[in-house]
Amino acid sequence: MKFSEQWLRDWVAPQLDTQAIADQITMAGLEVDAIEAVASSFSGVVVAEVLTKEKHPDADKLNVCTVNDGTGEPVQVVCGAPNVDVGQKIPFAQVGGVLPGDFKIKKAKLRGVESRGMICSASELGLEEETSPGIFVLPTSAPVGESFREYMQLDDMTIEVDLTPNRGDCLSIKGLAREVGVLNRLPVNGPDIAAVDASIDDIFSVCIEAPEQCPRYLGRIIKGVDVSVDTPLWMVERLRRSGVRSIDPVVDVTNYVMLELGQPLHAFDRDNLHGGITVRLARNEERLTLLDGQEVALRPETLVIADDKGPLAMAGVMGGENSGVNEKTDTIFLESAYFTPLAIAGQARSYGLHTDASHRFERGVDPALASVAIERATHLLLEICGGQAGPVNELSSSEHLPAPCNIVLREARLESALSKRLPTEDVTDILQRLGLAVDKQVDGWSVTAPSWRFDVAIEEDLIEEIARVHGYNNLPVRRPSARLALRSANEAGLTQAQLRNQMVARGFQEAITYSFVAPDLQATMLPDAASPVLANPISSDLSVMRASLFPGLVRALEHNLNRQQTRVRLFETGLVFNGHLDNLSQIPMMGALVCGSREAEGWSGAKAQVDFYDLKGDLESLLALGGAIDAWRFEPGEHPSLHPGQTAKLLHYDKPAGWIGTLHPQVRAKLGLKVDAVMFEVRLDALSEGVIPAFEPLSRYPEVRRDLAFTVKAETPVQALLDCAKAQAGDCLKDIKLFDVYAGKGVADGCKSIALGLTWQHASRTLNDDEINLLVDTIVLELRAELCAELRG
Repeated sequence: MKFSEQWLRDWVAPQLDTQAIADQITMAGLEVDAIEAVASSFSGVVVAEVLTKEKHPDADKLNVCTVNDGTGEPVQVVCGAPNVDVGQKIPFAQVGGVLPGDFKIKKAKLRGVESRGMICSASELGLEEETSPGIFVLPTSAPVGESFREYMQLDDMTIEVDLTPNRGDCLSIKGLAREVGVLNRLPVNGPDIAAVDASIDDIFSVCIEAPEQCPRYLGRIIKGVDVSVDTPLWMVERLRRSGVRSIDPVVDVTNYVMLELGQPLHAFDRDNLHGGITVRLARNEERLTLLDGQEVALRPETLVIADDKGPLAMAGVMGGENSGVNEKTDTIFLESAYFTPLAIAGQARSYGLHTDASHRFERGVDPALASVAIERATHLLLEICGGQAGPVNELSSSEHLPAPCNIVLREARLESALSKRLPTEDVTDILQRLGLAVDKQVDGWSVTAPSWRFDVAIEEDLIEEIARVHGYNNLPVRRPSARLALRSANEAGLTQAQLRNQMVARGFQEAITYSFVAPDLQATMLPDAASPVLANPISSDLSVMRASLFPGLVRALEHNLNRQQTRVRLFETGLVFNGHLDNLSQIPMMGALVCGSREAEGWSGAKAQVDFYDLKGDLESLLALGGAIDAWRFEPGEHPSLHPGQTAKLLHYDKPAGWIGTLHPQVRAKLGLKVDAVMFEVRLDALSEGVIPAFEPLSRYPEVRRDLAFTVKAETPVQALLDCAKAQAGDCLKDIKLFDVYAGKGVADGCKSIALGLTWQHASRTLNDDEINLLVDTIVLELRAELCAELRG
């Protein structure tokens, strides 16, 4: 939630600067995300009045105006705004002034006419991000010659607070002021809100069919409102500084009261209502066109506000398009209701929506606030739009409203939890300042929470409140002591930290992506995957659990490419989810993705792009960490996300353990990626499995090496040659290496030449040529028989 510091200080005025207030409420559990100035820096801008307006003699779209800027002499200025007119009060940048962006105002001639200053728009003053279509027109009461910055009180800060879900009571200026008042022992002075006397007898009938979801509903008719009037500038500014755009005076008032008191309100056009209002659950096949133009099919568990013709609004979320206030509205029906959090929670997100109202209702709104809010909104509407108000029609179900919660707080429990004994009078004072009713007992306190503190229900809640108001920094620091037995270490295993360090050493950066992904992305990359669908997703793009690390890594690649990062090397560890909830497997995996040039940019670096074998080398360095590289094998395979012919299945002790390959061209095309990427994904349990290193005596006798080149069919895997050669090379084989692959002149079409280097060494004697020649002959014969491999001359 964003709020204006000046607005807060109207309610409570601590002798603290902006940063101190932010620090204080952060330490009280209301984390401040950002502090920003409400307006850009500018100078030399005053309130002025347009005295005359004439067409420019040499430009159809320009006007020559004279303005009174308070200096005594009228000032001539050329203005191109279509809405400039005589008698307007406007912000005027005098010669010598500086506008946002270091734009200096100088004397100038526009099409031969002198202009000494500039009539400004809101965007030119940094008050709007979008370019304004015309100049900023001020109220007629604005004093000529006064500094525009002082008149608008622009030396103000916007503070953005990130509230935890249990503190919905602070989603308003009133709630935040209560907190600041408690922390500084100051009174909170809000506006006096008195009941508005009814001047007409009009009542619109209301019926509640779902009291469990809506225990309280208030409505009031207001006739004769003028929607064409301008919302007062002070209200527009307070809305702007809270991140809310001004729409029309009726909507602005409802938004203003929501920000001020925390109670969402809604105004219906009375002439578009038929019969009476009914609060009920949606019926089968009912549809509703919302204010944003979106048509939704309502589900039976959705609470709606309806009339005799059907749904008018999604309760606590958004109103309907056909019943909202418009420029022809004369009579409104003002709604103020209490919807239970469980009735609203998740409803907005399930329809792909998120509104200020749903944000508050699903966290909890003070059930006693609806009557106060409707009186406050009525007073403001009559003051701004005029009209006549009818009596408030209130329906409530006391058995479904939250009952006051009585909690016992024990002195001994409080001291044990805080590791500190607080004076009894201090505890009582803190609880009372929080608005709780306190009754001191022999060994503690009996406490009743106020209606707005629906998060205070058990003894631990009271202890938390006392701790944060007293100040966490004022509590003693005590280190726990315990007798703990050391766990035995698995010497053969590798930790995730070791695996991560290896990837970082190879030039990778760790990515952390969501465990849930977009269903269309997962269907594109893993069409046969089955994983749970979230019942209450953050958004529709994050609604299924990931069945692989590949979708998250590809999204991270896309994010980097969109920010001109052309060389990407990412890895991630995390769980993947396969199956449905009744038969779900959660498998820890490590994945990686590379894209772009093989080496970092530099004067001596090659510009070649990474390929399958680059990432295979990185993966093999991981496999070698466990000391059992021979337990791993790469075999050709097929994977829906990976390029056919550039994909390998990874086996660990002949069991499937992962995949490596180039991103499939069709997948790349669907995702709109214009570059190749190579990826792997391996089970962490297999990667972490190693062997304990053991010492072997070094042989004192010489090694013997033979290099053999074989011609085989092009599709023959090299691994098959290596396996066959190893099986026939005997126990003294020390090493076998592939050192050359060749196809071309001298090798038959459809074939390739594979060169292997074999090294033998005996532990206790020197091997003779006859022994080696016999082994070589056996290898050659077996390769010819098994793989049709011919020894090259």
